[in-house]
Amino acid sequence: MDYREIIVTAGKKLIHEGFTIETWGNISVRDEAGLVYITPSGMDYETCTVDDVVVMKPDKTVVSGARRPSIETDLHLAVYAARPEVSAIVHTHPLSSMVFACTGMSIPLLSDEASQALGDDVRTARYGLPGSLELARNCVEALGQKSNACLLQSHGAVCVGKNMPAAFTVAKVLEMTAELYYRIRVMGKSYIPISEENIAAMQEFVAHSYGQPK
Repeated sequence: MDYREIIVTAGKKLIHEGFTIETWGNISVRDEAGLVYITPSGMDYETCTVDDVVVMKPDKTVVSGARRPSIETDLHLAVYAARPEVSAIVHTHPLSSMVFACTGMSIPLLSDEASQALGDDVRTARYGLPGSLELARNCVEALGQKSNACLLQSHGAVCVGKNMPAAFTVAKVLEMTAELYYRIRVMGKSYIPISEENIAAMQEFVAHSYGQPK
C-alpha cells in the first residue's frame, strides 16, 4: 500500500467534495510502523504528487520528502499520540461546521447517523493560533477519547478515523449534522435527544454487526 498515494487522492477529494477551498486544510495517515504521511504546506491539492508528501516519525524526524510539512503537523502528531486507534486525520473548513466553530458551540448527536459516526458530541476547542502547540493541545482536549471530530474555534474541523475512508465519513456526517442543527435552530425548535442507551446500542451495532463479514 502506497500511503503517499492515499494522501494525494484524499487531497483532491477534500477539494472536490467541498471540504475546503484553495490550499487550506490538511491530511495525514499513519502506517503500521507508526510513520506519519502528511500533506505539504500551502500546495495546490490538484497538482500535489506523491513526491510532495512528507513522511516523518512521531518525533517529527523527516524520513522522506523535501517539502515543508503542513503547519498543523504538531496537531496531527498530538492526536496520534493521544488516540492509538486513529490512523487518519482530515482537517476541513466546510461552511456549516465553520458556523459552529466561529460561535464556539458544540454539535450534539441529534441523528442516528451522527450517533453512529461521530462517537460523541462535537465540541469546539479553545482558540489557538494556527500551527501552535496550544492549538494542538486544545484539539486533543476537545476530541477526548470518544469523539471522532472536534471544531477549532474560528478555524475549522478535525475529523479522525481508523483509516482514510472512515475519517472522510466522519467529515461528511459532521457537515450534515451541522447543517441539520443550524436549520433546527433557525426554525426556533429544539431537537429530540437520543438516549445514551440507544446511542451506545447503535455504536455497538456499527462496530460489530453492520455490513458484510470480512
